[in-house]
Parts: sequence; structure tokens; C-alpha cells
Amino acid sequence: MLPSTAAEPPTVVPPAESERAEGGRAARLLRGIRARRWRRLAAVAVVLALAATLGALVLRPDTPALTRRDVERAVDQRVGSALEQQQEKPPPASVVYQAVLPSLVQVVTRSGDGSVGTGAGVVVNAAGAVLTALHVVDGATFLQVRFADGTRARATVATRRDADDIAVLTVDRLPDVVVPAVLGGSAQVGQPVVAVGHPFGLTRTVTSGVVSGLDRTVRLDDGGTLDGLIQFDAAVNPGNSGGPLLDEAGRVIGIVTGLANPADQAFFVGVGFAVPIENAAAAAHAPPV
Repeated sequence: MLPSTAAEPPTVVPPAESERAEGGRAARLLRGIRARRWRRLAAVAVVLALAATLGALVLRPDTPALTRRDVERAVDQRVGSALEQQQEKPPPASVVYQAVLPSLVQVVTRSGDGSVGTGAGVVVNAAGAVLTALHVVDGATFLQVRFADGTRARATVATRRDADDIAVLTVDRLPDVVVPAVLGGSAQVGQPVVAVGHPFGLTRTVTSGVVSGLDRTVRLDDGGTLDGLIQFDAAVNPGNSGGPLLDEAGRVIGIVTGLANPADQAFFVGVGFAVPIENAAAAAHAPPV
């Protein structure tokens, strides 16, 4: 007899589990197909993008190299534009003149012998105090200040500083609008300056120049001296005394006190002098800014 063999019964998978297993394999297969499809599509997209980029580079014309003429033309255009803008700007002296004009006054004097004199001055505070040169008003029996708007007022000497040839005037009448000048700082040699005054009675006259020197000393007719003066070459004449010397920002940096006159001439000879505003403004208690 043949020996009998004990055979294990085959494993039977229930129908439901078999279907789930088949479904899982199908799903995994489908996902694999989809993944491979997306990779192929992405690769195709990259290739197309590269092709488009290369095509654009090939079809784009080369940028021509700049020539010397191109550079010169560009420079000429920039320079021309800058010159046009510069020409449209008003000259500095004109800007300064317009800035100080509302603060400028004319000082008219009359002495006991009937002689009439004229000088300049500048308003330095909201109360209408006027800074001028002492020699303009010294000895006068009548003082009148004429403001920029035409207002005329009687004036008196409130403060005098003989050492600096400076006087401060107060008035009995003010214009509707009082415009004090801006008082500046120290002068510098070579600095552009503007002088405004009334030379020979020619009202509101403006001249320009530069600061020629500092700390100058001038000898007076009575034997005294004025020290620490600003020397400048803007034209000044009788009638400028007491007027402002201004920088390009329109700030008063000095009060005109006189001019060098070695030949005893009654006109400008090229050297003017002004009291620094640090000294002049102290008399009016109006410190420079």
C-alpha cells in the first residue's frame, strides 16, 4: 500500500477579500501609469520652454556696440539740458535783492545847517528797529525812515556804538507788514556778496562782488579807527552807508560803513568795508542765526 500523504487544504480567499486585493493592485498600477505620464509631460514642457528660449535668443538681433559718437551725443544732450536749466534760474544777486528788499529802508537826515543827507538801513526785528551806520545819523536834527512799502516815519537814535560805527533807530510809525532781515554768520574770504543801498540817492541799488579780506582796520578823519572790518569789492558809494552786505543766501553778514578813498574822491575806488554782523547786531540785541 502506498503510504498516505496528509495534504493541507488550500487556502481559500473569500470573494470580497480577493476583489479588494485585485482592486489594490489595479490602483497601484494606475498610479504608476499616471506618475510616469506626469513625468513625461513635465519633461516635454521643460524641453519646449528651453526650445522657446533658445529660439528667442537666436531670432533676437544682436545689440549694436556703443560708438564714440553715441557717447558724445548723450553727453551733449545732458550738458545742453543742464545749461538750459541753469539759464532759467535767476542770477544769485537778483534772488538776494528780492529777499532783502522788504527789509531795506532809506534813512533821510537833515542837519542844523539845512544840509540833507541819505543813507541806508535794514529792519532787524518785529518791532521795526533799524540797524544803520552811526555816521549817517550822527549830528542830525531830523531823521526819517522810509520803508520799502513807502511808509515814512520819524526816527530817533535808540542805541549807538561809536567803536563800530553802528546805530539802532526806533520809529514812530510802522508799515502794515514788518519784515525783519535774516542776520547771517561770519564772512569768508572769497565768498560772493551783495550790497544794497541808495548811492547818490539812487534808491534800491544792488551791486555784487566778493569778500576780499577780513579783520581790516580803517583810520577815521578824527584820528580814531574802526577795527575788525570786512573788506569787499562790490561797488558802494555815498548813500550805501548803513545798508546791508549779504551772502548768497540773502542773510545780512555786515553793515556797510565806508570805502577806501585815498585820493579824496567822492566815488567808489574798489575797496569797501562793512562792520561784521556779529558786532552790529549786538547793538540791536538781535543775534545772528
